[in-house]
Amino acid sequence: MAEKYYFIGIKGTGMGPLAQILHDQGNVVLGSDIDRFTYTQAPLEAAGIQILPFAAKNVLENLDATFIRGNAFEDDQVEVAAALKAGVKMISYPDAVAQQVDRATTIAVAGAHGKTSTTGLLSHVVKNLAKTSYLIGDGTGHGVENSDFFVLEADEYRRHFAPYHPDYAILTNIDFDHPDYYHDLADVRSAFVDFAHGVKKGIVAWGDDPSLQNLGVDVPVYYYGDQADRDDFLITNITKTTSGSSFSVSFRGKDLGTFVIPIFGQHNVFNATAVIAVAYLENLDLKAVAKHLLTYPGVKRRFSEKQVQDITIIDDYAHHPTEIQATIDAARQKYPDKEIVAVFQPHTFTRVIAYKDEFAKALQAADTVYLTPIFGSAREAQGTVSAQDIANELPAGASILKEDDVSPLLKHHDAVLVFMGAGDIQKYEFAYEKLLGQIQPDIN
Repeated sequence: MAEKYYFIGIKGTGMGPLAQILHDQGNVVLGSDIDRFTYTQAPLEAAGIQILPFAAKNVLENLDATFIRGNAFEDDQVEVAAALKAGVKMISYPDAVAQQVDRATTIAVAGAHGKTSTTGLLSHVVKNLAKTSYLIGDGTGHGVENSDFFVLEADEYRRHFAPYHPDYAILTNIDFDHPDYYHDLADVRSAFVDFAHGVKKGIVAWGDDPSLQNLGVDVPVYYYGDQADRDDFLITNITKTTSGSSFSVSFRGKDLGTFVIPIFGQHNVFNATAVIAVAYLENLDLKAVAKHLLTYPGVKRRFSEKQVQDITIIDDYAHHPTEIQATIDAARQKYPDKEIVAVFQPHTFTRVIAYKDEFAKALQAADTVYLTPIFGSAREAQGTVSAQDIANELPAGASILKEDDVSPLLKHHDAVLVFMGAGDIQKYEFAYEKLLGQIQPDIN
């Protein structure tokens, strides 16, 4: 029987996909969010899902709905406050996702880095082999009635993944992040260990991460990586080219085949191997898996590319030093003979305080670095550090861009410009593209 759902914060990177899943399952779905355009709203609009501006009256006009509350909203948010006052049924986003977990064989992808890319790759492969619903943190979701599989990106922030009890979990890594919530690496690891204890069938974990060893769970833990004395799913014969990577995988001495991915960077070889591992454990046809790995189109804001005149522009969500390093590594693999220019928007003051030196070290892999002012958050409107503090740690320094003047970028020709950040870095990218469009290309 169809139900009605109202999403408070429907454009969120998790909320949007969940709204799409519930809509695809035949439910009535609508919601509200800010007026400003975000890249996550396009799939909602394509599905015909109504998006309203935040207003208390929306609650009163939809009292028959189950309200799903976005993680970012406190009790004083206008619609949350109205819903609490009206006494309507309201559940959290994680609890709403948890309701989907028990409907199919669920594979949850968790990790400090790489979870969106891995979830996207896993969804792409599995949906071509079986009836699959999926929720990806790039704003993409799809629901199928009576799914065989549910592929889920599980977010560790504020332990949001705690209510999930999937059949399988892929754990890509554990790293200290979200310093506004977690105290240290041990605190982050405790959240992942608690999550791991809720997994029902098995865990596929990156073997090179010491924090993923000795999880103390009752289900089998299968490690993937390139160390023969440690990893169950062993990667060998890695070949990287300007069109992607090829590699072989074996499971405890049994050859599983050679695989090719049209994406870049060592991290994506590891991500693909995690997908192959889960497919093997679920007895999926590995030849078909190999076929569909080849056609993976990527996910939004993860190494998304476009060409404007002689400039290659890459847009990426990277906002942690490990992610910056991986993104620049991928750009080097695909464009080994071009200048790599990093344009990085630091995300939150607490993260910059925690990782100022690490940001500088990761950015040094680029040929030239530009920074923008720090993008704050609702919880951190200002802080005691600035982007200049990162620039001061770079041996070659870095220019600080202004939103209304990105003209310094115009001095780069036949180059790769990598725009990285989790805030609104795209406004700098779009301003640069507009400037490029005003310049007539040299046809001589």
